Amino acid sequence: MSRLIDRRILITGAASGIGQATTLRLLAEGARVVAADLAEDGLKDTVALATEQGTADRLITRTLDIADENSVVTVVPAAVSALGGLDALVNAAGILRGAHTHDCSLELWNRVIGVNLTGTFLMTRAALPALLESGRGVVVNFSSTSAFYAHPFMAAYSASKGGIASFTHSLALEYSKQGLRAVNIVPGGISSGITTNIGSLVPEDTDWSLFGKLTAAIGTGLPGPENVAGVIAMLVSDDGAFITGTEIRIDGGAHM
Repeated sequence: MSRLIDRRILITGAASGIGQATTLRLLAEGARVVAADLAEDGLKDTVALATEQGTADRLITRTLDIADENSVVTVVPAAVSALGGLDALVNAAGILRGAHTHDCSLELWNRVIGVNLTGTFLMTRAALPALLESGRGVVVNFSSTSAFYAHPFMAAYSASKGGIASFTHSLALEYSKQGLRAVNIVPGGISSGITTNIGSLVPEDTDWSLFGKLTAAIGTGLPGPENVAGVIAMLVSDDGAFITGTEIRIDGGAHM
């Protein structure tokens, strides 16, 4: 499938998980990609995987801290310049930190909000001029089922993802007449670094019975990053041309 030939796409969180899988999928469909992340070793892994599939010639990597305004305003214009423009931004970078809400420190709260919500804003703000110039720009943001359904011990994470959902809707309407589309991906229980390590990200005395809605209702095990990457490939292609200002939940039916 080659729906994305000559599409110019910037992806954050591209060193692992959903961001990495999305990078590989969009490259496979013909896109030119700047893959950005704070983890340099992970970016090297992404390049190695792209080399294996024969698409590394259309891949550029950049080290980026999405929560640092100086990093964003430096890296995003450089990425746009390297690509010769920008057709899509995929804001896949994010972190999860859990705590009992009464024990949640301001430092933890600000860190999660700063990376997930403020980082999404900073990236989008920096990319908007190029996306609008494209005339077919797409912003794919990552909310979470925790923004819409009760997930315990995740007050900061849930708040950040709820903010992203609202931000995306506002973005979609504000720039709709300029050809921009904005969509929320809403993963739930995707097999990734976060879910694999969730035991170390929540309190030691976590009551796991409260996490009843994290088990997929169809298939076996959790959906993988590649399941999300395929949806993103559709959204940033012409096949997604009539999708904006909405959520697409990918959880195997866990939140029906």
